[in-house]
Amino acid sequence: MNSSSFDELIHAPIRLKICSFLSPTGSVEFPVIRDVLQVSDSVLSKHLKHLENAGYVKQRKGSANGRKRSWVYLTTSGRHAFNNHIKELQKLIEDSKGTLP
Repeated sequence: MNSSSFDELIHAPIRLKICSFLSPTGSVEFPVIRDVLQVSDSVLSKHLKHLENAGYVKQRKGSANGRKRSWVYLTTSGRHAFNNHIKELQKLIEDSKGTLP
């Protein structure tokens, strides 16, 4: 397995779901991600922090209608890392088909 393609940081289930959800979008509001993934604010924040520290996501803060809001989006390197990780997972699946009885 090519360790540069399989990204253990992304592979954690919640982080994989975050990247998967953000991949086809520009940016998504924090509460939308939280609700789709059915996790608490603190759990989502923790996983976003890991992805942010790796440079995979960024958060844009602002306000709308007098409320503070936060939008999350994949960075270019995050999108690249996620796409490579998915390709590696697909390769693992394909490779395993030849080894099954």
